[in-house]
Amino acid sequence: MKRYHTLVYLLIAVVLTSCKPEIDNFIPSSGIADFSRFIAVGNSLTAGYADGELYKTGQLYSFPNIIAQQMKTVGGGEFIQPLMYDDLGFGNRRVLNINVTKDCLGVAVEGATPTLGPVLMRDISTQLPDPRNFARIEGLKPVNNLGIPGAKSFHLLVPYYGLLNPYYTRFATNPNIISPIEQAYFMNPTFFSLWIGQNDVLTYALAGGMQDSITPISTFAYAYKTLVEKLTSNGAKGVIANIPDISNLPYFTTIPYNGLVLTSEQQVAGLNAGYEALGITFNIGLNPFIIQDENSQGGVRQIKSTELVLLSIPQDSLKCAGWGSLKPIPEGYFLTEQKIEEIKNATNALNDLISSIVQSNNLAFVDANKIYKDAKTGLVYDGIKFNLKFVTGGLFSLDGIHLCPRGNAITANFFIQAINEKYAAKIPLVNVSDYPGIIFP
Repeated sequence: MKRYHTLVYLLIAVVLTSCKPEIDNFIPSSGIADFSRFIAVGNSLTAGYADGELYKTGQLYSFPNIIAQQMKTVGGGEFIQPLMYDDLGFGNRRVLNINVTKDCLGVAVEGATPTLGPVLMRDISTQLPDPRNFARIEGLKPVNNLGIPGAKSFHLLVPYYGLLNPYYTRFATNPNIISPIEQAYFMNPTFFSLWIGQNDVLTYALAGGMQDSITPISTFAYAYKTLVEKLTSNGAKGVIANIPDISNLPYFTTIPYNGLVLTSEQQVAGLNAGYEALGITFNIGLNPFIIQDENSQGGVRQIKSTELVLLSIPQDSLKCAGWGSLKPIPEGYFLTEQKIEEIKNATNALNDLISSIVQSNNLAFVDANKIYKDAKTGLVYDGIKFNLKFVTGGLFSLDGIHLCPRGNAITANFFIQAINEKYAAKIPLVNVSDYPGIIFP
């Protein structure tokens, strides 16, 4: 009997041992890459711009800074950013202007209707930006974050760019003569990230196609090839991301084309009478907005379901001043089918070029365009659901273009995954839930 009990105990021990879960001991490793001097080259997305401004807290949550902190576990060095001295930056977060995105969520009264939306924080609305934000940062070492708000691809090659862009002026070693890419080159990076090209199409889109222009493919090709040649000339490895389709940004998708809501027969009858000669009709419920179009009869028409209304449109004008009904929405606040197609074609062409340069230089690649597209149906991180919806989606800041801290953390993880896969590295991912999202009132 004693022998029988002994056998039973042995069998139980074997079963318990075989069922014990195997834990994969993750040991950070740099793989075949050297992360000791990491620099990030790009525009506002790289800089940490958010809520319509570059400010200190946003910079601290920039995706390159998040990556750099994780790289410290695999030999990464110091990562210097040209930090603002406060959370006002150049002051765009406190200026009451219809073209400037406001700062935080709150209840705003526009016309006679209380609405949840971006409003100014009381604690910054009466403050003035630190004057040092507008001047060169004295005694600053060459920075690792070379993200420059407003920069296009070819801007990074301009020797005197510090005279043209105040964000670059703050940290350029010599604003009068050194281009951003030369500054990056002289830092002799061992590893780099490059995310540039959005503004080559975005600034045109932000103006409703009425100002600026899309960068010609030949100009973009020369600039991009030059940037990559410079960054890799000393043997540095790197990761490159492409350009997201603007139609996936909340700035262009939040306001529906049929946001004209009519609730009474009197409203419908009045508008039908006014637009009868143009063959435009209205009904109770949702109706397409009226927009300017010099090529249409009477210079106006209803917007199509395939066209986009920009977030820059004054909400009080829509709700209280008859924009989109009694008055057509002015050009510059929407994108027509033709302009959307022009932007999409350009984005695809630029992304094809980026892809070929990535392959020919054997670099890591982040398909940001696909990531943004996939995010339409939702992403799940740390049990939190994210999507592309304005405010509630949890990815974008209140300007509808730039990411919030959690959006930057997710972006950092995509970059880290691409780096790990390409260079056999083991940089730990970040816990997205550790970063703040949009704060609701």
